[in-house]
Amino acid sequence: MMMRLERGSSQLYGMMLMLAAVVLLADQLTKLWAVSALSDSERVAVIPPLIHFRLLYNAGAAFSIGTEATWVFTLAAAAAVVGILYTARRLASASWALVLGALLGGAASHLGDRLFREPGLARGRVVDFIDYGAFVGNVADIALACGCVALVLLSLRGVQLAKVPGEESAQLLAKTTGRPHQSKRGSAS
Repeated sequence: MMMRLERGSSQLYGMMLMLAAVVLLADQLTKLWAVSALSDSERVAVIPPLIHFRLLYNAGAAFSIGTEATWVFTLAAAAAVVGILYTARRLASASWALVLGALLGGAASHLGDRLFREPGLARGRVVDFIDYGAFVGNVADIALACGCVALVLLSLRGVQLAKVPGEESAQLLAKTTGRPHQSKRGSAS
């Protein structure tokens, strides 16, 4: 049996969109800087020996996996953006709004690279320039990695992503009567 979900808070949705816009803007501006300031072979020490700047154009995924399947990553990024926007319509917590904002910003920025960068539509390469030694990434990658870790933590803690109809009124009734509310998952709220 599928549970019906209520519409979430427009404030939480707006907060998610704002964070996504900040991530997208920060990622694209730093990539613009990297493309204009770094040469292809240059390696600039930032925090030696941990972090360097080194300009790469990545046609693949993490660790340059799948460089011949750029169109697949374009579709995956587009699906992630649409999925996050759809799911977030029912946001029930600020924590989830932040997680989804980070993921949306990173996915949208990578989608933009795939769509509009050379060599062409849906085959574009992502600009990577933060060299950690084992891999080279960008600001969107940082947002995606942090978002994924936070997603796992929120899930493990049982923080509710979406509103369920009647859940708030049942919890309010439980508070006023002093009797614990049994959620549909069978645990006391």
